[in-house]
Amino acid sequence: MPRAKSGMTNRRRHKKVLKRTKGYYSAGSRSYTHAVEKNDRAMAYAYKHRKMKKRNFRMLWNQRINAAARLNGTTYSRLIGGLVKAGITLDRKVLSDMALTDASAFTSLCSHAIK
Repeated sequence: MPRAKSGMTNRRRHKKVLKRTKGYYSAGSRSYTHAVEKNDRAMAYAYKHRKMKKRNFRMLWNQRINAAARLNGTTYSRLIGGLVKAGITLDRKVLSDMALTDASAFTSLCSHAIK
């Protein structure tokens, strides 16, 4: 009985990796061993940066809210504290969007928070 070889299995695995690394620089897209390393690194960065994306957007929203709050004579922390005490539950994404698109509504929110 002939021994079982892994020809098709290896070829499929190699093609899968090389397809993922298409467009990479130099041997990173042609040589399987280099492509595996590049692919592993890329997947690690993709995972890490999916988490960081959320962090970065929250920081951006906070900066926008702070800038708009200062235009209305208060600070970010006083605004958020005032909104909590007033019982207004809007998340930072919505507040940021409101500060950009609807300044009059944001101003009325600020006046409620300051009181």
